[in-house]
Amino acid sequence: MANRGSVKPSGNFNSSADAEVLHKAMKGLGTDEDAILQLLTARSNVQRQEIKAAYKTLFGKDLVDNLKSELGGKFETLIVGLMTPPIMYDAKSLHDAIKGAGTDEKVLVEILASRTPEVVNAIKAYDHDLEEDVSGDTSGHFKRLLVILLQANRQTGIHQESIEADAQVLFKAGEEKFGTDEQTFVTILGNRSAEHLRKVFDVYMKMAGYEMEESIKRETSGSLEDLLLAVVKCARSVPAYFAETLYYAMKGAGTDDNTLIRVMVSRSEVDMLDIRAAFRRLFSCSLHSMIKGDTGGDYRKALLLLCGGDDCLKVSPVQSWPTARGSSLGVIKN
Repeated sequence: MANRGSVKPSGNFNSSADAEVLHKAMKGLGTDEDAILQLLTARSNVQRQEIKAAYKTLFGKDLVDNLKSELGGKFETLIVGLMTPPIMYDAKSLHDAIKGAGTDEKVLVEILASRTPEVVNAIKAYDHDLEEDVSGDTSGHFKRLLVILLQANRQTGIHQESIEADAQVLFKAGEEKFGTDEQTFVTILGNRSAEHLRKVFDVYMKMAGYEMEESIKRETSGSLEDLLLAVVKCARSVPAYFAETLYYAMKGAGTDDNTLIRVMVSRSEVDMLDIRAAFRRLFSCSLHSMIKGDTGGDYRKALLLLCGGDDCLKVSPVQSWPTARGSSLGVIKN
């Protein structure tokens, strides 16, 4: 699969030379934040790990510890995220979402609905207690669907013979029934492949007169609704799901920086180019312009470098943010 990330491995890469640059940027009184962000956003994660090893060899110190002591705030969180291997980053995000008093369900939903089975299995291999922790911290149908997603055992391909039946069963479990049979939604949406589900959604739409997302919103609520919607949106288009996630992390009064950082770090080497294209298509503005208008300082500079470019459309300067949320992708519905 082609790398659709905005961050690519650097060409004439020299881990020792890079380690020297970072050491110099942190030596003495001030810190050269610009040198740090320019270098680290222009290296792949694998290269950053090599720089970390070279830094330890050359200076006898841990690069991440030094970065933490020199930087602060959201910028530090972003840079430390970039220095973390992707599987470890996902595992740590999930662990942090579960530990402590409350559970950050948004993080569980986002990561487990969007990652491939291979990535989920790698996360579980890194954090052996994950399934147990998720089970102990959640309940009901929400827990059941999370556990199914953690099994990473989806059917592969399209099963032509069961498309119609799956759509029919979903229709009977929701729109046609007084009350909702959530377990049916959980079982089908959690176990079928994305390409199979897209076919089921088409048949369902003809049968019910509603898109699957609309039915889920009418039939379920709370964290289960959020998770089912995320699974459906990711089956349709993972980049569009993340475009929407980024948009709502920045729209409105405050910015959800944790979500913004997590998505920009975790998708920068995976599908950021596709996320940018989906963002422009869905919201009639570029991801770049929204980050620029919503953040500041070195934090903004680093995010813009991870974004990797501006897909700005020529629009009238007085045009406001779009209120129409429909799209050609069929991802976002009122």
